[in-house]
Amino acid sequence: MKIILCLPHIYYFEQFHPDLYSNIPHSFLEWERWKRLILEEINNYNASILCFQEVVHFNDLDDLFQNSGFKGVYKARTGEALDGCAVFWKDNLAPSTGKRRFVVGNIHVLFNPNRGDIKLGQVRLLLDKAYKLSQEWGDIPVIIAGDLNSVPQVCAIYKFLSSSKLDIQLHDRRKIWSVEELRLASGEEGVTRLQHQLKLCSAYSGVPGNHRTRDDIGEPLATSYHSKFMGTVDYIWHSEDLIPVRVLETLPIDTLRRSRGLPSEKWGSDHLAVVCEVAFANNGNVS
Repeated sequence: MKIILCLPHIYYFEQFHPDLYSNIPHSFLEWERWKRLILEEINNYNASILCFQEVVHFNDLDDLFQNSGFKGVYKARTGEALDGCAVFWKDNLAPSTGKRRFVVGNIHVLFNPNRGDIKLGQVRLLLDKAYKLSQEWGDIPVIIAGDLNSVPQVCAIYKFLSSSKLDIQLHDRRKIWSVEELRLASGEEGVTRLQHQLKLCSAYSGVPGNHRTRDDIGEPLATSYHSKFMGTVDYIWHSEDLIPVRVLETLPIDTLRRSRGLPSEKWGSDHLAVVCEVAFANNGNVS
């Protein structure tokens, strides 16, 4: 079974953040071009599951992927935002996995670096819901994919996912957390330590890579590149009862720099796809 995470919807970015793409030819930002390139890319991966963030034209995508044998669901962002998250899966996925079941969670975490309380709260809610669903279906495996808007190692969200716990006050936003901010992050009054019940591993950290594309803990060096940022914000996490068999290496940093930013002539999105093939673990064996 393969899961592929593809990000994001470039047309939305071009409308509301044109400064990030000032050095990108306008033709590279066109929606029709994005659709064509992303479909070509996905067909090359032969993926079973697709996770998208910042989707505006879901019906357009749904029509596109139906022709390739996918079914999809969409959840719009709350408020006045125009975008949301979408998950597509191959309609023949159930027979290929037998009676195996698993939970897939797809998330796009808030960008605002000054609202760590909301960012952590979003992740906490997703993990709590994923764990609850896993237990309701007999402790089935969990996959979490998405744009966390957080870089590896140093960010609180990454540490929370990888260690299953977090002392909020050691990762201050603006050095001081108000009572309300602590409540938003933890979901309770007077709580400063977060914990989730899932034992999660990063798919990329679990598969050896090379120094041209990976950092010292195995995460990609960059999954996004525009005029103000080059780095990794996109991840696939899995519970311990799944094993990453292989991953798609992202582009080396020197190659990205030569492109002067994403999207480029070859790559339709401003994020690179992260792709992982996972297997079910059975008492130490892999199937």
